[in-house]
Amino acid sequence: MSEKMLSRKDGRVGIMTFNNPEKHNAVSFEMWEAAEKILDDFLADKDVRVIVLTGAGGKAFVSGADISKFESERASEEAVQRYNALVEKVYLRIYQMPKPTIAMIRGYCIGGGLNLAICCDMRFATENSKFALPAAKLGLGYGYKGLRRYIETIGPVATKEIFYTARQLTSAEALRWNMLNRVVPDGELESTVMEVANTIADNAPLTIATIKRSTVEVLKDPDKQDIAACDAMVAACFASSDYKEGRKAFLEKRKPQFTGT
Repeated sequence: MSEKMLSRKDGRVGIMTFNNPEKHNAVSFEMWEAAEKILDDFLADKDVRVIVLTGAGGKAFVSGADISKFESERASEEAVQRYNALVEKVYLRIYQMPKPTIAMIRGYCIGGGLNLAICCDMRFATENSKFALPAAKLGLGYGYKGLRRYIETIGPVATKEIFYTARQLTSAEALRWNMLNRVVPDGELESTVMEVANTIADNAPLTIATIKRSTVEVLKDPDKQDIAACDAMVAACFASSDYKEGRKAFLEKRKPQFTGT
């Protein structure tokens, strides 16, 4: 495991931290590989119900690719394709993860970092955070899959302005364009995110996983939607012990204890 990727579990919340603060948490190929393994561990752990992504150092969430590694990691067309395939694999893993994902953003959220945040289900940021997608200033091509996730999240109008201008956005602008769920003072970020994460973790995991899967399917092209899989997940919720526990707890006027079964 790369020392530049950190993983810990706080109760039922798994926290993955990009730990390259001297480079504003720019991400190398090795870090993406480590991120994939951390996500696999969180997915396999039944005790982990919510996943939080964040960056170390207080100055950045993630600032994109580690340019200093380009010579060794992206020197040839084959190497570029290998790098891009891994990054898209991690993005897709987060986007389709049956467990809810939250981006906890402090500071710069730039390029690949913004892509990463867009893949998450929810995004919380500090008042002084900054957001940008500088592809148009670098002459980079931008793939369909990544662009589609932006349009799904914030719509085509905001997406075009972000990409066309390549300018930095404030947290207030990002909130206004529905890029963020909430903007909070710097000192309240962790407590706010953990409160939300624990609230979600208290709820029925099967219900949440069903909502997540159905949302992903709704946003697909109609001819690629797997509605039958969504219907099966809904049926599984009604057949679960958690459904019985939810009804019983309601009648007994107590907090339900869901097990995800």
